[in-house]
Amino acid sequence: MKLDPKEYDKMVRRASPPSPVVQDCLWAFFVGGAICLLGEALRQLFLLWYDKTMAGTLTSIALIFLSALATLPGWYQKLAAKAGAGTLVPITGFANSVISPAIEFKAEGWVTGVGAKIFTIAGPVIAFGTLASFVWGVMYWLVGKVG
Repeated sequence: MKLDPKEYDKMVRRASPPSPVVQDCLWAFFVGGAICLLGEALRQLFLLWYDKTMAGTLTSIALIFLSALATLPGWYQKLAAKAGAGTLVPITGFANSVISPAIEFKAEGWVTGVGAKIFTIAGPVIAFGTLASFVWGVMYWLVGKVG
């Protein structure tokens, strides 16, 4: 059976439920905001004992730890299924993307499972970020030498 593109589009629209875009955007906004609010609360707490730099560092560490802890029993994935990009944008989403493959492939062993798969998702981001930083650094250096 051969379908033309218009018929195929009609079939897809009938089979796909409508997406509640406004509701999804609100969920993403409020969940992402709640994660950032938690980060700011942690930062203010750490500022009671440490300077700004150390408080910021400890806040990042705490958010990464809490994200990894919530990823282990699958809570972060359930939240991400509902909130979408609201959980992906903050640092917690990046931590989740590193931890999830490691948990999934743990049964294959520490080296061939966890070690080989831990950066499946995050690895390209880290590699591209490092390369982009190097290229921009060289360009900045060259502009400084020429200009």
